[in-house]
Amino acid sequence: MTETSKDCFPEGFLWGGAIAANQAEGAYLEDGKGLSTIDVLPRGAVGPIMNAVEGKYPSHEAIDFYHRYKEDIALFADMGFNCLRTSIAWTRIFPNGDEEKPNEAGLQFYDSLFDELLRHHIQPIITISHYEMPLHLVKEYGGWANRELITFFRRYAETVFRRYRDKVKYWMTFNEINLITSVPFVCGGIIPSSSDNQQPVIYQAAHNQLVASAFAVKACHEIIPHAKIGCMITTAPAYPATCKSDDVIAAMQMNRGTLFFLDVQVRGYYPAYIQRFFKENYISLDITDEDAKVLKKNTVDYIALSYYKSKIAEASRDEVGNVNLPTNPYLTSSQWGWQIDAKGLRFTLNELYDRYQKPLFIVENGLGAVDTVEADGSINDDYRIEYLRDHLEQVREAIADGVDLIGFTAWSAIDIVSNSTGQMSKRYGFVYVDKDDNGNGTLKRSRKKSFYWFKKVIESNGEDLGDV
Repeated sequence: MTETSKDCFPEGFLWGGAIAANQAEGAYLEDGKGLSTIDVLPRGAVGPIMNAVEGKYPSHEAIDFYHRYKEDIALFADMGFNCLRTSIAWTRIFPNGDEEKPNEAGLQFYDSLFDELLRHHIQPIITISHYEMPLHLVKEYGGWANRELITFFRRYAETVFRRYRDKVKYWMTFNEINLITSVPFVCGGIIPSSSDNQQPVIYQAAHNQLVASAFAVKACHEIIPHAKIGCMITTAPAYPATCKSDDVIAAMQMNRGTLFFLDVQVRGYYPAYIQRFFKENYISLDITDEDAKVLKKNTVDYIALSYYKSKIAEASRDEVGNVNLPTNPYLTSSQWGWQIDAKGLRFTLNELYDRYQKPLFIVENGLGAVDTVEADGSINDDYRIEYLRDHLEQVREAIADGVDLIGFTAWSAIDIVSNSTGQMSKRYGFVYVDKDDNGNGTLKRSRKKSFYWFKKVIESNGEDLGDV
């Protein structure tokens, strides 16, 4: 990457926004699509899991991107995007997940979508699995705890690599793979159980995903040698609550819970600290010799990350190792309680680059907030501009620090259904979508104030971050 200064981003920097199939497309049963895990979550990742579809859930229609993508892409082009991060719905390509042959209608949809992006000179940045997997694989195989899913995922990944080899240059395997330990159903199709210790099941599922990811890296390098394929994690750096040694250790352990997923995918092996954790928690994983070889030989080309907040780690007073999560008194919080810490992004970028010396790609960063449409139709989301401006200032500092950064895709390009809560009122986009939490609305698109601000940012290649 070319040299930069504090005043600008490097030439060729990728600017855009991000969405995901399960939160934007809708059309949940059209053109042969199968049922997905998201289709049985009426209130997002934090809500109940239903045994079957019972009524209308937010993701079923979402913002109808499936039918309106041309209109939306025209808006993204007007904003100046040179890339858009989105995902392919596994259930559009293999509706049940275990078929031998793909669904041609699903493949054709993404052909049309990618062609439309490229027509507007927007690069598709594609996640292969973004909080969406065939429900059939959960019910019949037990989700990612079953090694058979490695085979199914390999078939899916190889199919999309071959189909879109001339259209997609940047790929990611699993979205926020490290969150499988906290939202195992959404990330891995693991149904929560209150009676059993699920840690061994969850970490086995994580291992199976890591192996599947490595096989996907191998296939991508073979099928599309000029492409780049990365892993993707969510980052939220843990700071010690005090300079007390126990708090420092607690923060280290919390951060390692995230870094473990990168260590395996970037370095190609399980680090000693996670092996100790497995031993002390009676977790015995089924790791074959072939698993170890494929992990070692097929490491990623870059690291993609989401960043929204930081957190505080405090060792419990009665037992070191138990971690509480107090709030940081030096930070403010969003309407959903996420602590806003722009400088934490600079810290995170430097920590990751120092540790791995791999190019980084910020593929999610943004503010979820309730937006108000004024009488004249305007949406004055100054709070979103302030959030993104402050974070981009720290991104610029990280680049000046020497971090090799591929690009920045804000979350989200347009209002979409919240994955965590299933709400539309938790809005992140530069484009307002007329739809409420009950599914009412015209779906009309409207530019927010942040739309025009981000357009200027892109036009200046990040030199003009402007004022609120």
